[in-house]
Amino acid sequence: MATPTAAKAKTATPKKKKDLKLESWVLHVQTTDNNTILSLVDANGNKVIGGGTGKLGYKGSKKSTPYAAEVLTKQILKEAQGIGLKEIGVVFRWVGLARDGIFKAINEIGLIDIAYIKEDTAIQFWGCKWRRKKRI
Repeated sequence: MATPTAAKAKTATPKKKKDLKLESWVLHVQTTDNNTILSLVDANGNKVIGGGTGKLGYKGSKKSTPYAAEVLTKQILKEAQGIGLKEIGVVFRWVGLARDGIFKAINEIGLIDIAYIKEDTAIQFWGCKWRRKKRI
């Protein structure tokens, strides 16, 4: 009868990342009043790299600053350059202060071309709110 100490201990093997050699990716940016979340996706829409400013250790109101977004963008794009990132499309969602920091980070890294910039902020279905009717 085998004792628990005599049993082989399973060794954890780290998961291998897929060998991705794509040159053109899309950076989805969701910037709100409280946080900034970035997702780098491939042409099929599969998330490859991503995270929020809380991942860097920022808490509270510091998460929504342009500086935190800049640091996060640099970290994600440097990691993606190792995989083969050459060209990027940027899709923004919601309004926030982090937009300036993201463009600053892309320009500082260099060697990455911006293919397009798209605004994907949702608007109200019926458009702007109409004027209320006067009460008689």
